[in-house]
Amino acid sequence: MRFPLAAPLFVVLALIAGCSQQEELPMLDPFTLDAEAIGRYCGMNVLEHDGPKGQIILTRIPEAIWFSSARDAVAFTMLPDEPKNIAAIYVSDMAVAESWEQPGADNWIDAKTAFFVLGSRQRGGMGTAETVPFSTEDAARAFAAANGGEVMRFDDIPLDYVLGGPDADEDEDTEPVGAIPPHGNH
Repeated sequence: MRFPLAAPLFVVLALIAGCSQQEELPMLDPFTLDAEAIGRYCGMNVLEHDGPKGQIILTRIPEAIWFSSARDAVAFTMLPDEPKNIAAIYVSDMAVAESWEQPGADNWIDAKTAFFVLGSRQRGGMGTAETVPFSTEDAARAFAAANGGEVMRFDDIPLDYVLGGPDADEDEDTEPVGAIPPHGNH
C-alpha cells in the first residue's frame, strides 16, 4: 500500500527540482524608440535628448524601460535597488546612427556585446559623460580617435564612471565625474 504514495511524492520532488533550475530565457527583441518613450531617471521624453539611448527589458514584463542615455541604462544594471531580472539590455548602435542628434529608433545592439567609448568629449542625453556604444571595435576606436576616450567592453565599465566617484560633489580642482581611472583600477 505504500507504493501509491511514493509516486505522488516522486512527482512533487521532481517539480521542486525543476523549479530550482534556472530557466534559460531567449533574448527578447528591442522595442522601437517612439514619442511614448519616457526616461526612467529624468521623466522626460527620450527623443528630446541627443546621443545614444538605452532600453532594458525585464523578464515577465512585455515593455521597455527607457533611458535618455546609454550611461543611464548601464547605471540601472549597477544600482543595488533596481530589479535584477533583466532579460535584455539594448543601447543605440552609434556605428550606424544617422548623427549624434539622431541616434536612430531601431538600430539597437545588445549592450553585452557592444564596444563602449568612455571619457570622450561628447556629452550624453542629460549633458553628462556618456558610455558611447558601437557594434564594432573599429567604429569605437575611430570615434575615440576623433573625440577622445578609451574603448572598453560592458563588463569593464567602471562603477565610478557611471555612478560618480567619491569626488563627484567636490570642487572643480578634483577629477571630474566620468574620468577614467588608470588601468587596473576598474
